[in-house]
Amino acid sequence: MDSRESTTSRTDDAGVEIPYQRFRPKRYQPRMSIFWWIHKKVYLRFIIRELTSVFVAIYAVILIVKLNALLRGPESWEVMTAALATPFSIVLHVIILLFVVYHSITWFLLAPTATVVRLGRKRIPDSAIIAVNFLMWLVLSVAVGWIILAV
Repeated sequence: MDSRESTTSRTDDAGVEIPYQRFRPKRYQPRMSIFWWIHKKVYLRFIIRELTSVFVAIYAVILIVKLNALLRGPESWEVMTAALATPFSIVLHVIILLFVVYHSITWFLLAPTATVVRLGRKRIPDSAIIAVNFLMWLVLSVAVGWIILAV
C-alpha cells in the first residue's frame, strides 16, 4: 500500500498541513459553443419548434388574463379590450399566431412518431395520421369561425 494513501494529510514546505485528496483524473469534456444548434438545419428546426412553446405559453397567459377581466365585470373587460386594441398588442398577437401555427404544424408532422396507431397487427401509415390531424384542425377551425361569426 502506498504511504500517501494511508495518510489523511501532509505538510507543505512552510509546514502547513494539507489534507490528502485521492487523485481523480479530469473527465474529458470538449468545448461546445452555445450556438451548436445553428450549424445543422435539423437542430435549428428543433430549437425553433421548442422556442415556439414560449409563445404558446404567452398566449395562454393572455387568455387567462382576459378571462379574469371578464369575471371582474364590464369595466375591467373594457380596459382589457382597449389594451388589446393597441398597435403593439395587435403586432404581438400576429407574431404569436405565426409561432403557434408553426408549432401546430410541426406537432402534427411529429404525431406519427409520438403515437403509433395500430389496427390489429398492422400499423396505420404516418401520412394517414398526419392527414387526420390536419383535417380535424380544419374542421375545428371552421366550427370555431362559424360560432364567432354567428354571434
